[in-house]
Amino acid sequence: MSRNMNRIAAVVTAGALAAGGATAGYLGRGAADETASPTATTVAAASTAQQAAAQSTLSVSQLYRSARSGVVEVIAQERAADSPFPGGGSGEATAQGSGFVYDSTGRVITNQHVVDGASSVSVRFASGQTIHAEVVGTDASTDVAVLKVDSLPSSAKPLVLGNSDAVQVGDGVVAIGSPFGLTGTVTSGIVSAVGREIDSPNNYAIEGAIQTDAAINHGNSGGPLFDMHGRVIGVNAQIKSDSGGNDGVGFAIPSSTVRSIASRLIQSGSVQHAYLGVSLDTADSGGAHISTVATGTPAAAAGLRGSDVVTAVDGKKIASSQELRLVIDNHKPGDRIELRVRRAGETMTFTVTLGTRPAA
Repeated sequence: MSRNMNRIAAVVTAGALAAGGATAGYLGRGAADETASPTATTVAAASTAQQAAAQSTLSVSQLYRSARSGVVEVIAQERAADSPFPGGGSGEATAQGSGFVYDSTGRVITNQHVVDGASSVSVRFASGQTIHAEVVGTDASTDVAVLKVDSLPSSAKPLVLGNSDAVQVGDGVVAIGSPFGLTGTVTSGIVSAVGREIDSPNNYAIEGAIQTDAAINHGNSGGPLFDMHGRVIGVNAQIKSDSGGNDGVGFAIPSSTVRSIASRLIQSGSVQHAYLGVSLDTADSGGAHISTVATGTPAAAAGLRGSDVVTAVDGKKIASSQELRLVIDNHKPGDRIELRVRRAGETMTFTVTLGTRPAA
C-alpha cells in the first residue's frame, strides 16, 4: 500500500512531498547560517570536485554530475494498524522521499514527515545500493530529520551546505530527488521568493522558507535544493497546488534552519523550542499583534492579552509577527525576556519566562 501524502491547507493543497508524509503548521527559524559545516568533527569536508564547484557557477549538467552521488532516496515502512489480509497477518504502508548525505559518518538529512511513524527506514544511494538506516532524531516543528547508515558506499560524498541567508530572488536553483520514486531526477528554476512562512507537521510556523518554481512533486520531500555553485541552500518540503501536482510553487526549508536543527538532533536526538503561547499577526501600525493568548501559557502567566501589540523584545524593536517568532525561537526554554507592549494607547512592559513548545 502507498500512503497518500497530500494535505489540505486553506484553499490550496500543501503537498507533503513524500508518498507517506504529514502536514504543516507554525514555527521559527534557527540560528544564523554559515558557509561551513557545524563542526569539523560532525560534518566531513566535501570532495575536492564539490569544493571546486562551490567556487564557480555551474551548468545544470555539471552540478548534477558533481552532486548526484550525495543525493539519496529514503524508503520508510510503517506497519499498518489494521491488517487488510483475511485472518490477520501483517500489512505495511510505504512512504518514499528523498534526502542527502550530510557527513562522512553516514548521517543523512531528510524531512521529518517522510519518516514519521516508520517502523523501518532504508536509504537507496545513487549507486543502487540500499542500506538500513536508524533515525538519529526528528523535529516536527521544522520538518527536519537525521538518519544514519552504518557505512557509506565509497561513491557517496557529503554535500556542502550553503548560506540560505544570502539567497536572493531570481537566483538559479536546482532540485535533485526521487519524485514518484523516479530516482536521480533533476529539475531547475529560480528562487521565486524568500522569507516565506510555511506550516510544519505539528502546526507551528517555519520561517524563512525559500519559494521556487523548480518542479518538485511527491517524493521530492527531504531532497536538496542547490544554488548554482552546487551548495545545498534548502531542503524541499512542500508544494502548493490546486491539483496536488506541481504548479510551480514549491517551498524549501532554509539551510540555516537545517544546520541548526541537525546539529542539535545529532547531539541529543531531540530539539526543544522556546514557547510564548500566543497567536500572532502583523499590526498595521507595526509590531506583532497578539490575536489570542492560550490559557496556561507563559504569555498568560505574564499578563499578556489578545489585542496587545508587541513592539520590542529586550529593547530591540519588533516590526512584524515574523520578527517576534524568530526572536523567540532563538531563545531557549527557561529564558526570561522583556516585552514592550502597546495596549489601548498605552505602553507597558512585561517580563516573560519562556516555556517549552508543546509537541502539537
